[in-house]
Amino acid sequence: MTRIFFNEVATRDGFQIEPAFIPTDTKVALVDALSECGYAKIEVTSFTSPKAIPMLRDAEEVMGRIRRVPGVEYTVLVPNQRGAERALEARADEFNLVMSTSETHNLANLRMTMAHSFAALSEVIHSVDGSTPINVSLSCSFGCPMEGAVSQDDVLAWVSRFADLGVRGVTICDTTGMAHPAQVSRMAEALQQRFSQLELTLHFHNTRGMGLVNLLAAVQGGIIRFDGSLGGLGGCPYAPGASGNISSEDAIHMLDAMGYDTGMDLSRLLAVAKQLPEIVGHDVPGQVAKAGRITDLHAPPAGVRATTNDEGGTA
Repeated sequence: MTRIFFNEVATRDGFQIEPAFIPTDTKVALVDALSECGYAKIEVTSFTSPKAIPMLRDAEEVMGRIRRVPGVEYTVLVPNQRGAERALEARADEFNLVMSTSETHNLANLRMTMAHSFAALSEVIHSVDGSTPINVSLSCSFGCPMEGAVSQDDVLAWVSRFADLGVRGVTICDTTGMAHPAQVSRMAEALQQRFSQLELTLHFHNTRGMGLVNLLAAVQGGIIRFDGSLGGLGGCPYAPGASGNISSEDAIHMLDAMGYDTGMDLSRLLAVAKQLPEIVGHDVPGQVAKAGRITDLHAPPAGVRATTNDEGGTA
């Protein structure tokens, strides 16, 4: 069965919009615990301005203190040249650059035009000059809550522009949970036909309850790399009703049950996920950590006993 690779984004995508600051010690301990679960990558933090994202103002300290496990890549979000310089000093294994495929969302989220974003990210790519692998995440690739539909051809054109700059990978993001399975299937086919040389990752949100079915459509379409967030943390401030990213443990549980090789230690991951509500101070959307795996059986309720039917068997 096909091997599926997961990238955990909770400590960056999830923590950056939490209302209360997560202590540095807690972040380090969580990354260290996640490092033992079998992830291909962990997106640890963001080297954005502390004024812009105060929840991740401890990026350097977190990166300096985590215990790096061989085989796991520790990636960070890099918004600009200054962020790239900080990330280099922190010895990040990969830079994740971000822009939107929607002009309105890019202006709202990054406060610049798409052309300006592309120029700024191109500067980062040229300055790194291959010394650190680069991934580009394209937000709102399946739709924008302000502009509506986003053309697949436009998304592919942006992928092509970054491929021409020599990036290692591209992540196609359903930032506001607007994708549906048929759309995902078409995107997966087109991406692989044109960009088989790239590491292609898909990033889904569960805003409208279609996160896991979209992931399954992508898997069945041949995509093998996915972002997920422990407990389903995260969300977008420009997505009304946003419920966060797909839950890593829920997605991995589903694929494991179907016979896919995720390389993950699900028991260990669920143990970590059960600690998350206490870490963030509120309930989280993830389901399997609450309900248990489908293979976890339970004793019958009190008072239940076998009864004999007329044929002498048990009813």
